Amino acid sequence: MNREGLYKGKVLVVGATGKSGQWVVKRLLHYGVPVRVFSRDREKAQGLFGEGVEIVTGKIQSSADIERAVAGCSAVISALGSSAVTGESSPGEVDRDGVIRLVDEAKRAGVKHFGIISSLAVTKWYHPLNLFGGVLTKKWEAEEHIRALFANEGRSYTIVRPGGLKDGEPLLHKLHVDTGDRLWNGFINRADVAELLVISLWLEKAKNKTFEVVNDVEEPQADLDKYYDALP
Repeated sequence: MNREGLYKGKVLVVGATGKSGQWVVKRLLHYGVPVRVFSRDREKAQGLFGEGVEIVTGKIQSSADIERAVAGCSAVISALGSSAVTGESSPGEVDRDGVIRLVDEAKRAGVKHFGIISSLAVTKWYHPLNLFGGVLTKKWEAEEHIRALFANEGRSYTIVRPGGLKDGEPLLHKLHVDTGDRLWNGFINRADVAELLVISLWLEKAKNKTFEVVNDVEEPQADLDKYYDALP
């Protein structure tokens, strides 16, 4: 489906050099959307994306760096994820405080839409994943901040809560979507999570939605728009 030109604004991708973030960038470029990536490692970003994207270097721990990165962008997609239990890369520093800082600066800069990769089970404090620095609870606290700041005054958000993330091309599986954090397990291709967030830029029915998603059966998909129809 040709959707080139459906979205005119520039999109900031945060966490772009991670596996999921790379797919977000790929799908944005697939649709001809201008991309800026925020990375602490310019060489790594250039190696991955070449000249096709704009690169702003900085750290998610710095409001000043984020302010530079979001300036002039109309949307943000966050694929941030912690990589350590403690320290600068911990869930508290990245999944909660980093995202909250990003949300605040995005609102201040006039960003209109905020999309993020969250996780299944974020409301379940007793889930085993919370043994790793309380990662799910930190993601939940960040989600709540997004909903508070981006659901009014012409702003919107889309929060995707995937199951376990796998590699693979997009649009190869039927998906199962739900709300209310009732799904406990399942897997999904990172590429499909990226696709859901990218199409949320222009799909009105994707605005202000929080939902869970996992793979169903293998079956080629023309697009993923219909899964937003399935949400209340």
